[in-house]
Amino acid sequence: MEQLRVHITQKPSGEYFALLEKWLEPGIELTFGLDVPIPGDYQILVDGIPSPELLAGSPDLSVLIIPWAGLSVATRQTLCEFPKLKVHNIHHNAAPTAEMALTLLLAVAKQLIPQDQALRANDWRPRYQRNQTMFLRDKNALILGYGAIGQELGQMLNAFGVKVLAIRRSQKVSDDRILVHPPEALPELLPKTEILMITLPLTDDTEGMISERELGLLPRGAILVNVGRGPVVDQDALYHALKAGKLLGTGLDVWYNYPADEDSRTNTPPADHPFHELDNVVMSPHRAGGVAESEHLRMAHLADLLNAVARGESIPNRVDLKRGY
Repeated sequence: MEQLRVHITQKPSGEYFALLEKWLEPGIELTFGLDVPIPGDYQILVDGIPSPELLAGSPDLSVLIIPWAGLSVATRQTLCEFPKLKVHNIHHNAAPTAEMALTLLLAVAKQLIPQDQALRANDWRPRYQRNQTMFLRDKNALILGYGAIGQELGQMLNAFGVKVLAIRRSQKVSDDRILVHPPEALPELLPKTEILMITLPLTDDTEGMISERELGLLPRGAILVNVGRGPVVDQDALYHALKAGKLLGTGLDVWYNYPADEDSRTNTPPADHPFHELDNVVMSPHRAGGVAESEHLRMAHLADLLNAVARGESIPNRVDLKRGY
């Protein structure tokens, strides 16, 4: 195996660095730091928001690895200046994010939050009211965005006896139990979709993809869960569909407004509408991919990608810069 030189801007902390070194195959040489190393001869750069200086700092650079899923608009614009560079993501958070999507679904379907709040106030009335919760088995679920997260989620829903369909631009998937459709099929599928699970990235094509029209096509009493990006769903249309009772409820881990700095973390509304006033909304502060094992998983996935390069194998998770994911 020839020497493979890799530059990582953010050095993993002690225990995780030890894991990465342990899992890497011999012949992979690592350097670290925000500046271009001397000599600048790295073939792979690992950086989530790479500077033009680092991208241009090595004539041997051929692969950029972004150590999470997706890429920022600014990074995408920067990379347009380096069209020959191959860009890859790490999908270490796919399974944890799928677990959160399932958690949000169950919390909405079983109306867990309002019933929890009632019982905390010693109010037992929800137990004696007409049951409005959803039984998941044999319901129709549509996963909008059948990538790494969507495929993990599909397996979980199948285990609950849910009938799963999916929408994906490329219809090549490994699970024969799930029928995958192109995006053009969305209007046809929504009227029979009782559970809409959104795992899409935010791009020019996906922004506002679920608007008033699409929500209107869903059957009354459907559930929507979004762990992709907030603006994939039009927030005005979603708020009014929830307030009017068109939807049974929604579970949201992604939002429309985010804190601009550390000081605003305690006083930033996540949307322009008061979703927090609705008892059919379960709210999560964009933490689906965060678990205690996150850095362990990240190092394992990074090692897999680097080892694939060292062995001359194809590298998974290639990013299409034109599409933005």
